[in-house]
Amino acid sequence: MSDTDVDHDGQKPKGVFSTLMADGYWLYTKGKYKKAIQSFTTALTLKPDDKTCFVGRSKCYLKMGQSENALKDAEASLEEDKSFSEGLYQKAEALYYMGEFEFGLVFYHRGQKIRPQIQEFRLGIQKAQEAIENSVGSPSSVKLKIKGDLSFLKKDEERAPPLAAIQHLMRDKTLQTQKTPKSEKTTKQLLGEFYSDKKCLETLLKDEDLVKGKTKVGERLQDVIQGCLTYLDSCTEFQEKPICAREKERKVMQKRFSKPRRSAPCEPAQFLLKSLEDIDAELTSGNAEGSLKKAEEVMKVVQGWSEKEGPNKKEVFGSLHSCIGNALIELGDMDNALAHHQKDLELAKRCKLPEAMSRALDNIGRVYAQIGQFTQAIEFWEKKIPLVRGGLEKTWLFHELGWCYLELGRYEEARDYGVRSVDAADEIADEKWQINANVLVAQSELKLGNFESGVSHFERALTRARLQEDDSAMNVIQKALDEAKQHLPQ
Repeated sequence: MSDTDVDHDGQKPKGVFSTLMADGYWLYTKGKYKKAIQSFTTALTLKPDDKTCFVGRSKCYLKMGQSENALKDAEASLEEDKSFSEGLYQKAEALYYMGEFEFGLVFYHRGQKIRPQIQEFRLGIQKAQEAIENSVGSPSSVKLKIKGDLSFLKKDEERAPPLAAIQHLMRDKTLQTQKTPKSEKTTKQLLGEFYSDKKCLETLLKDEDLVKGKTKVGERLQDVIQGCLTYLDSCTEFQEKPICAREKERKVMQKRFSKPRRSAPCEPAQFLLKSLEDIDAELTSGNAEGSLKKAEEVMKVVQGWSEKEGPNKKEVFGSLHSCIGNALIELGDMDNALAHHQKDLELAKRCKLPEAMSRALDNIGRVYAQIGQFTQAIEFWEKKIPLVRGGLEKTWLFHELGWCYLELGRYEEARDYGVRSVDAADEIADEKWQINANVLVAQSELKLGNFESGVSHFERALTRARLQEDDSAMNVIQKALDEAKQHLPQ
């Protein structure tokens, strides 16, 4: 019997693969992306064509800023199933973070057409459109280019896309009359932000050579573009973008620093708000080094401000220490990250700012959790509980506390926090967190020997995953559920 038939515990490869996949997703949720990649890579040696495994590894690469590797894995997940929604989303995300916003937009639209109920595609469409507008000013100046592994626009291996022809067509748009026919005005009003997407795709469709090109999986680019246009024709409105935690923080900062004061000029406040946005944008795009450099530069500028220019300097320093700490986490410098987040906490306490205290406690707990010091993570996260405001934040916090207790082998506490996370997720009807929280309770119950309860919670998680049409979650949960059922009395 070969080594691939059984492992040292007598497990069959199927069980080994399931364990490796579960470990990969667990490590990913903890921010241990390199170790997660190792788990997914080992799993792929057992099942080289597993599409959910490729997606999992692609997500890790994207978090580490390796967009080209993320794109390769996303494309690998689509080789056998062109309509695999998670693969389409990962491909769109990888293209977006490579700066190929137009091509990312195409695949966000394609995924939205296949799975219109999945919110991530809608948000992807919006952020790609915003990125296009921010980078080029208007669709009329869009210039498509090929970078990295974007040869899906090639007709064959020798032929490159007619870039000059695309640019010529886009320039011709600026020569068109300012008058818009009444029907176009109506379309523009109905589509809103999507109108410029539609015009851009229509322009691409006019290039006869380009639309004859095929993707790596043999799909004509004309079909991809036409599919997006068909979907856009059926759209009349777009869901409002939700406010994320960082956006919420920026708004808080804006309120505090942009109020007109007779004694202080508005320039420092405007500089600060713009700088914080730039720092956050760099980190979000995967450029942790750029974010760190920018934050340190702004720190030096603020240090030179007078009390008149910056009456809230301590609060500003706290925010910058937070930004620097977050960038250092991404760069793996946990000791210095922890030091900066602790400075943020000290300043927040001194200034009596509950929101800043909550932020700092959150980040300190995150650092401790990532380096495996779960007791310390619990200490700081439990201090954060009274400061939590929103339901989503509460759901996440209870879930993370539960996982820390699970890691420490304190299964009753893990279960109790898992139940609190389930309740909080139910309150806000967040299906993704309902999945995560029920899985946490299920695993805790299994460790406690409560197999029927564990199976019940796995089944609840599986039901939510099916409603979300989350293929990766469905596969992993189903395997865990099957293993848990083996412990039930026959």
